[in-house]
Amino acid sequence: MKKFMLFALLCLPVLLQAQTVITGTVTDEGTGRPLEGATVAVQNGPSTITNSKGQYRLPLPRSGSYTLQASFIGYTTVRETIAADAAAGLNFRLQETGLFVKPVEIASIRAGRNAPFTKSEIGKEDIARQNLGQDLPLLLNQLPSVVTSSDAGAGVGYTGLRVRGSDITRINVTVNGIPVNDAESQGTFFVNMPDFASSVSSIQLQRGVGTSTNGAGAFGASLNLSTNQFNEKAYAETDNSFGSFNTWKNTVRAGSGLINGHFTVDARLSRITSDGYVDRASSNLRSFYTSAAYISKKSSLRLNVFSGQEKTYQAWNGIDEETLKTDRTYNPSGTNKPGEPYDNETDNYQQDHYQLFFNHALRSNLQFNVALHYTRGRGYYENYRDANAYADYGISDPAPGISTTDLIRQLWLDNHFYGGVFSLSHQAGKLNWSVGGAWNKYDGKHYGKVIWAEKGGFDKDYRWYDLTAFKMDMNFYWKGELAVTERLKLFADLQYRRVNYELNGFRNNPDIRRNNRYNFFNPKAGATFQLNDQQHIYASYAIGNKEPNRDDFEASIAEAPKHETLRNLEAGYVWRSSKAGVSANIYYMNYHNQLVLTGRINDVGAYARTNIPKSYRLGLELEGHYHVVPRLTLAGNIALSQNRIQEFTEYLDDWDNGGQKEAVHQNTDISFSPNLIAGYTVTYRPVTGLQIDWVGKYVSRQYLDNTSSQLRSLDAFLVNDLRFNYTVPQQFFRELGLQLMLNNIFNEMYEPNGYTYGYLEGGEVKHSNAYFPMAGFNVMAGVKIGF
Repeated sequence: MKKFMLFALLCLPVLLQAQTVITGTVTDEGTGRPLEGATVAVQNGPSTITNSKGQYRLPLPRSGSYTLQASFIGYTTVRETIAADAAAGLNFRLQETGLFVKPVEIASIRAGRNAPFTKSEIGKEDIARQNLGQDLPLLLNQLPSVVTSSDAGAGVGYTGLRVRGSDITRINVTVNGIPVNDAESQGTFFVNMPDFASSVSSIQLQRGVGTSTNGAGAFGASLNLSTNQFNEKAYAETDNSFGSFNTWKNTVRAGSGLINGHFTVDARLSRITSDGYVDRASSNLRSFYTSAAYISKKSSLRLNVFSGQEKTYQAWNGIDEETLKTDRTYNPSGTNKPGEPYDNETDNYQQDHYQLFFNHALRSNLQFNVALHYTRGRGYYENYRDANAYADYGISDPAPGISTTDLIRQLWLDNHFYGGVFSLSHQAGKLNWSVGGAWNKYDGKHYGKVIWAEKGGFDKDYRWYDLTAFKMDMNFYWKGELAVTERLKLFADLQYRRVNYELNGFRNNPDIRRNNRYNFFNPKAGATFQLNDQQHIYASYAIGNKEPNRDDFEASIAEAPKHETLRNLEAGYVWRSSKAGVSANIYYMNYHNQLVLTGRINDVGAYARTNIPKSYRLGLELEGHYHVVPRLTLAGNIALSQNRIQEFTEYLDDWDNGGQKEAVHQNTDISFSPNLIAGYTVTYRPVTGLQIDWVGKYVSRQYLDNTSSQLRSLDAFLVNDLRFNYTVPQQFFRELGLQLMLNNIFNEMYEPNGYTYGYLEGGEVKHSNAYFPMAGFNVMAGVKIGF
């Protein structure tokens, strides 16, 4: 039935609708210079980007009136209303604002339009069409090679993101060029930035090593978020949505527009709450975002302050295989308390961000950027623990015969992350180049408190460990693009990165001390050849290096893990026109000393990741869209890959005889790396202002470990959603928008994430799997009012 419905949708008989094509140019009003990369769009309709000659081509229906908008960074937006049946051509002449509004801090680390790297971009309007409260990773779900998950099952709270099988600890994330990855785990916890998507103006996801960036090493992808958008006119708007699992999102945004020709202020206040699909997996998320700027002809000064506060009931333990069959929403967290589950088995964290930017045009072709940043994070997660030994907390037994007690404990993080980034960009003539870098420092505390014990014996808020960690991360890069001919461009990117990481003990192993220093050289090179105004091919080769994360250093007292190295080859073809676009690329990611879980227990009693000498990813990614008629657009992507570990040794706990036994595996699949990922979107605009999107995502089998055992895997799944966005024609508000999301319309029961434990019992290899189930059919509806 699902396949038939999909086929019927793809074959909608709307092809008979007549259409015409409007063409024209976008130029600088003062100089007449063509503006390459300017956006020309039909209001609530298709859009296109101008070529190197400033030309555009856009399909329109033969009847009706339409508003076309031309926009370009640093220029005033122009709108024109035309009758489609009388349209032949329309030229736009844009006037410079006379203000320095170019986001220099973004351009220095993003891959350019024709750079030889594989990338996808999402604009503000695309973000808004699906932003009804789900965490930011789920808004990226339709990008090639992306798999997302949610601990609570409905996209609110803790969420996961993988790109080409690489998890979030291998994805470099920056906000306006400022690194946001946690310095120790190297992950990014978007739950600490609730509703941040409402302040994001554009997103770029580079797959593979990509260009040099700031912060943690890009080892699978780079995700760059931009918020420094210039708003010329004052605005105010409110977004409110409600849906399944008692999910609420309330957002208020406002901006001053340009005051006295120089000042702007923008602000957002958000609240998201949800009961979650999984039992007790509730979320209470609050955040704000403010940005104030002074802008002159050659300079801009901007201060961003934003903060997120989250309280989520823990759902990160998953559920076992047998329970999954009978009670998909069961949550084991807190159930070790006698009677009802413990009601405060929660995660609590607050993260505050401060960003100060100064951009200056030294000359018309030479631009400078410097930024200072400070991130303050603190919080804890709380657990009810049953029958814990006093000795494990460094406490003597309170009385003879009493050696254990039920207790409640909190595990705390208290950290400071601060530093600066800079870039200098030159854009003129045949050689465009930029230099940049960053210096960042992390000061972190890890400590634990016992706040209650059934049988006493603890002082108030007793701390049984109090540890520190420090990390310095600096990098310097040079990037250059040389136009050898009008069609051939060569690209080079050289980065030096130095990391000093000092660890002063672990909760379970306080005597382990680490002081590690790394010096990484990460070169990249590539070429782009322009076949014509619509087509180009590219190829690049990049090397990335990455230090181990905090948990890896608990591996052994005597031996530290080695750093990982990735050699990444990318080659692709891109074709863009006003009616369609296609991109195809192949990639080869060759790892040396990749860190993976093998089941090995190290000499300090912990399961540790182990360096695997040889492993690789080989894949093909295809992405495209086609405006069948102005009211109907088809888009899709597919990723085929082979992800292999050439050889590794698995360690299995021997429940019969004690200790561990070894099993050697060869040519196995890398865990969580599906061989096929596909997505499709069918967009139909039946009337002016209404857009309907049918969205589908298929992910093939994923293995929970690196043994390629189907018994330790996640089943393939296909999920379909329907989205409705309607701008109501009226005169009372600047904008009145209605949104409806019907998620998982075929009620697919699926699990995109999990974990496994293998062991030997009765002479046989056995396994224990845990899964994170996603919600079946669910609904979200929203109302947006703009003033």
